[in-house]
Amino acid sequence: MTGTLSPLVTGFAVTISLIVAVGAQNTWVLNKALRNQHPWTIAAVCIAIDISLMSVGVFTLDFIQQVIPGLVPVLTWMGIGLLIYLALQAFFRAWQGDGDGLATASVMPTGSAWRMAGQALAISLINPHVYLDTVILIGSVGAQQSQPVLFILGAGLASATWFCSLVAGAKKLRPYLTSAHHWRVMDTITGSVLLLVAMSLLP
Repeated sequence: MTGTLSPLVTGFAVTISLIVAVGAQNTWVLNKALRNQHPWTIAAVCIAIDISLMSVGVFTLDFIQQVIPGLVPVLTWMGIGLLIYLALQAFFRAWQGDGDGLATASVMPTGSAWRMAGQALAISLINPHVYLDTVILIGSVGAQQSQPVLFILGAGLASATWFCSLVAGAKKLRPYLTSAHHWRVMDTITGSVLLLVAMSLLP
């Protein structure tokens, strides 16, 4: 029983330790969840991406380690551009004070689910850090496990736990953001985090 649970627990522990951090993806997901812009769709996309990349890392680590170095520079510049674009959007919302539609947002999602899914896909995949974390770091640990499928199951459970908690937590936080001023602060924080991450990616 212990031998069966060990890869599962290892996968959960390693993944949750890497995923729970203030970063571009988490900050963006929280912001969209607070605005009720199809948060569960976004969470599902992020979880699916994590599981897919971790599976690739665990089962094809040697090949990926050869391919990733060539992709990193391209992904880095694409990631910088995307993060700056999203940061400017957040700063523009903060400047406009576009945060007083909270009552409507808490009832009816705004924007297209497909658009939100596409943005979640982009912000997740055009970030070189996601490949280093999921494919290289988590993949290298998973590749050494006696039962890699159980490791991936534990890792996927960690991803699902985190993103579902983030979305559910945002729902509880939303009633406290009852003024345009609060939304300006939130958007300013979001834009600042995204911009700092973009700057950290500069070669």
